Amino acid sequence: MAVMDGCESKYKTPVLEERACPTCGKEVEVFTVAGRIVEDATCACGYVFKAEEQQPLKVDRPED
Repeated sequence: MAVMDGCESKYKTPVLEERACPTCGKEVEVFTVAGRIVEDATCACGYVFKAEEQQPLKVDRPED
C-alpha cells in the first residue's frame, strides 16, 4: 500500500532520467534509483547503459 510506505518509498521508486550517450551524444532515457541505473538501456547507436549493482550499506558495529 503506497500510503503506508512513508517517506522511504521515494528511495525505492525508479525515476525516468535522461543521460547523454558517450558515443554519439544523444539523450537516452534510463530508469534510476538514487542515481543508480536499475535496468539496461540501449541508445540508437548501439551503446548500452548497463544496470549498476546496488551497494550494500556498510555498518560498523562496536565489538563487545
